[in-house]
Amino acid sequence: MSIFIAAFSVSEGDPFRLVYGYDSFGNTCDADNSGKVIPGVRYAGWNLKGKPYLFFMDIRDPDHSLRICVNTCPETFIEKAPVLYTVSQQTGSLLCRYDLSLSLYAFANRTVHGPCPVLPIYKSEPLLNRCVPTDLIHIENWLENNIANNIIAYLNKSNIFQKALRDLYESWNIIIALCFLAVAFSVVMVLIIRFLASVAVWFIVALSVLTSLVGTAFLWWTFMSNKNKLDREEREQIPLLEVDIFSENTFLTFSIIASVLTLMLLVSLVAVRRRLSLVSGLLQEAGSCVSAMPLLLMQPLWTFVLLLIFFIYWVTVLAFLCTAEKPTVTENGYVTYHEYEIVTHFWWYHLVGLFWVSEYIVACQSFVVSGAVGRWYFTRDKRQLGFPILGNIGRLIIFHQGSVALGSFIIPLLRFPRAVFLFVSKKLHRSETHCTCLGLRYLNADLYTVVAVGGKNFCTSAKKSYFILMANKLGLASIGSSAGFVLLLSKLIVMVGTASFSVFWFKSQKDFHFYAIPVLLVCVLSYFIAHCFISVYEMIVNALLLCFCEDRDLNDGSSERPYFGSRNLMARLSECSASLDGVTRNFTGGSSSTDPESEPAQV
Repeated sequence: MSIFIAAFSVSEGDPFRLVYGYDSFGNTCDADNSGKVIPGVRYAGWNLKGKPYLFFMDIRDPDHSLRICVNTCPETFIEKAPVLYTVSQQTGSLLCRYDLSLSLYAFANRTVHGPCPVLPIYKSEPLLNRCVPTDLIHIENWLENNIANNIIAYLNKSNIFQKALRDLYESWNIIIALCFLAVAFSVVMVLIIRFLASVAVWFIVALSVLTSLVGTAFLWWTFMSNKNKLDREEREQIPLLEVDIFSENTFLTFSIIASVLTLMLLVSLVAVRRRLSLVSGLLQEAGSCVSAMPLLLMQPLWTFVLLLIFFIYWVTVLAFLCTAEKPTVTENGYVTYHEYEIVTHFWWYHLVGLFWVSEYIVACQSFVVSGAVGRWYFTRDKRQLGFPILGNIGRLIIFHQGSVALGSFIIPLLRFPRAVFLFVSKKLHRSETHCTCLGLRYLNADLYTVVAVGGKNFCTSAKKSYFILMANKLGLASIGSSAGFVLLLSKLIVMVGTASFSVFWFKSQKDFHFYAIPVLLVCVLSYFIAHCFISVYEMIVNALLLCFCEDRDLNDGSSERPYFGSRNLMARLSECSASLDGVTRNFTGGSSSTDPESEPAQV
């Protein structure tokens, strides 16, 4: 279905129409329209390369005026026909219909339908790639005849989504540059966790609070600057672009959300402050695993490359899909475009594809990293480890594509129901909801560790993961959630830092009117990128915890049944689990698992 949507969009759409617009004959400005002849339209199919701006024969009535594409907007005030001829000859800006010779400019008719523009022609500048008079208030009778309102109303005709896509298409190079900035931030965070594990937790906490406060203040500053600009224009009775108003409201929404999230962050840090000291030791053990397999830190690079390629593909198809329209000829012989009815249904498929494929790419990394950690853990002689990463990549490609694809669809789909059930369980304290909540809670990315280590399919691994985690539910969940919370803060630091830089960058660009959407996309992309890099430690921690549970349930630490894990790792995790459970567990004790499977882990 995704291939069909892409093929349909590319064949029927034209993203340049979003950026440059189209003339009255259906020709896209600054594009070669030779292969897009519209039957029944005389001037359709012209090559308009080098003519990116729309010019109106009578700017005072843009709704009924003939529109043509020009290479430059009029740079001087033109009041007489001979001056029009002279200016066109000197500047090369041909302001009459395409078929009219320059020698006829002084004698041709000048009406709202052409072939030459109605005089006077006002000095103009590009606004959304449309030639708009520089000083609207200097047009004669501009207020009485609603001239400014008519011009702004015409610019507001396109829906807000198309305007957002226009800024996205215009800013794609900036977005890619910001993605690489997010990569740099993510690498710095990974290095801090790797080499400063003992103090990394408190450093991350302090930095997350600082970036949240600064990012929130920056959003409020952006909103206030936009608001003051629009208030000033409103006092001068200048009509406002709808996209500017929507941008102001969007940044207000962003600011309120950021303020609420910052407050929630501060409350959460107060609630979990006692558990954070346990995370440092866990990150140190994860660092030992990374030392044995340093190429684990290289896995996010290919994940980032795949995500970047997919996001470029997704946004490109989105731009084509937004302009997948059919031409309609009006009574005046002008062309307008209307969306195909089927496109409405394609939006949902395309949106689902964004989340599913993104989750699938990240899930592949999770499988490879978890499998490599499992193999390292359950190998007694680490010198015989071989090539665990390459081995898991091979197993992923040959045996477990279905499990990863199914998991990348089901696990994100159940995140919201899981949150709802957990909330209901806490409020009701009822046993019939408790079982359901536990099942939903443990249906998460940890399953890929069980799939990679056990070698079973998704459903079998889900059952095994449930029994493993149920047997150790309180201590394990607390340790894992504490580490996950710290690593989540690291991802948010990268996202907020990149987003703040993007707001500053987009705000300095005068060509962008609705840059709130590019900023939002940068937030999503930077979070995914940070997740690719920082989640390596999250995957290692979760894999170590699951392997620890399996190891402790199958062995007792005696000479006959020694643990696979190192003494330091087993002691540290047992101490953390006991302190969080409130139960003193004998380090040499036997199994307490309720898992009906007693077979050792298959590596």
